[in-house]
Amino acid sequence: MEKQSDREFEILLVEDNPGDVRLTMEALKASGSHCRLHTASDGVKAMDFLFKRGEYAKSPHPDLILLDLNLPRKDGREVLSEIKADSILKRIPVIVLTTSDDKNDVTQTYDLHANCYILKPIDIDHFIEVFHSINNFWFNYVTLPPRKR
Repeated sequence: MEKQSDREFEILLVEDNPGDVRLTMEALKASGSHCRLHTASDGVKAMDFLFKRGEYAKSPHPDLILLDLNLPRKDGREVLSEIKADSILKRIPVIVLTTSDDKNDVTQTYDLHANCYILKPIDIDHFIEVFHSINNFWFNYVTLPPRKR
């Protein structure tokens, strides 16, 4: 079995805001993460990536999903529900990363089996700090399930 510390991690960022995508890329780079970041700009593209459909036929199986809630075409709640309903995809940790601090959103996403709910930081320093914590926790302490598909 491949040692977790020896592999490059695959992250799927599902985010429609190009500014937040750039900020995430910078934060991952600054955190010293050994990750490849893949992006999907809406919920339909995210599901195509995960099920390897169309232009995503050769997409890797992500080790972690960062999911915004408010997405075009298919919102994050629907994406989360579909991920957690699939026998393989449900094993991928999903971090909801959103600007919504609505208690109903928090409750609903945990009911849909999100692994955690993080409010998007608004300044770059805090954003980097959050991604350093994500990197450290999920890729240094947690044992992730083996990749499938």
